[in-house]
Amino acid sequence: MASSLENLESQLELFIENVRQIHIIVSDFQPQSQNVLNQKLLALVHGLQEVDKLKSQVQDVHVPLEVFDYIDQGRNPQLYTKDCIEKALAKNEQVKGKIDAYRKFKANMLLELSKTFPTELSKYRAIRGDE
Repeated sequence: MASSLENLESQLELFIENVRQIHIIVSDFQPQSQNVLNQKLLALVHGLQEVDKLKSQVQDVHVPLEVFDYIDQGRNPQLYTKDCIEKALAKNEQVKGKIDAYRKFKANMLLELSKTFPTELSKYRAIRGDE
């Protein structure tokens, strides 16, 4: 699997380089560069054919749609995992804070209920098995 991903990666890098070179040729087009442009376009088509041949080797790879959003936004897709971990850690801290707040609330509520309703609270604790 790793070699097929490496093959795909190298083909995509070649494809990107061809597109970059075509951009340079087209942005400052001169009639004498027509043959070079034609060769680059043929190389681009060939590169797409190679990528198409490699697709069957990487069909089992699942990429989260958010990675494509990263690419569309011009961000490095390799930072996706880092950002996911950071978001998970932040959410974990947030949830931990809520759990701690609920525990404190429960302890305070049981304390106040034991002062106001000692008999009922002892029955409640007996039923729950908290005693």
